[in-house]
Amino acid sequence: MDRPTVPNALPTESAPREAVQRWRLVLARARLPEGTTQRALLASWEHAFATSGLQICGLDAGAGKPRYAFAAPLSPAIPGEAELLDLWLNRRAPRWHVREALLAALPEGWRITDLFDVWLGEPALPGRVVASVFRVSLDPSEGSRSIGLREAAGELLAAASLPRQRPKGDALVAYDLRPFLGVIEVASRLDGPVIRLTLRHDPEKGIGRPEEALAALAEAEGGRPLAVRDLVREQIILADPPALADPAARMGPGNLKGRRSTVRR
Repeated sequence: MDRPTVPNALPTESAPREAVQRWRLVLARARLPEGTTQRALLASWEHAFATSGLQICGLDAGAGKPRYAFAAPLSPAIPGEAELLDLWLNRRAPRWHVREALLAALPEGWRITDLFDVWLGEPALPGRVVASVFRVSLDPSEGSRSIGLREAAGELLAAASLPRQRPKGDALVAYDLRPFLGVIEVASRLDGPVIRLTLRHDPEKGIGRPEEALAALAEAEGGRPLAVRDLVREQIILADPPALADPAARMGPGNLKGRRSTVRR
């Protein structure tokens, strides 16, 4: 009696390995070339991860896309001193190995200032961003405006609303700047005043933009535009992760217990 034939099984790829380690990179970034797009930026990082030699989730089993996440987007024209990026590995690696592997593959204009092992169960990094801190250095010729700028900052923060317009395509869109303003500090220095802007992020309304906050500050101070010498994002502020019912669940090599929720140089 003939046996029934069994069709040949199609070749299957092995299932991608689960993440076993999550690293948070603290990165400094120079001003990127004019015209750099977000797509080009992400492509440069994906190439860096693919050539690093690290066992990165998503690069196994033919998936081809590394698993990583930046905390918050930043305009290519603005440098960053403590940008945050999370990276997932499917094979554990010591800190020195991760650092050396990435140093050899970093995209141009980036450098690592710190990195640490993060608890795998921590909420997604982008969802924890609540604000960005920008440092604005003015030209020395603006030194006489420090007092007026402090008074103008107080007026902006005391306002119930700050209606403004921003360009969107070929049109202007009305919005309220006030919910995005957290803190405005003005310091007098010999080489020109320094303004620190803490601008809030909102999952529905978007993010506070430093150029819009500076324009409002200049208008409140008298209307003359500010002579900006340098603008940099120096810090990303994260919300504290939610507390767990069982503190022991956080223990282990990847926990963040006792760490601050903000990263500063």
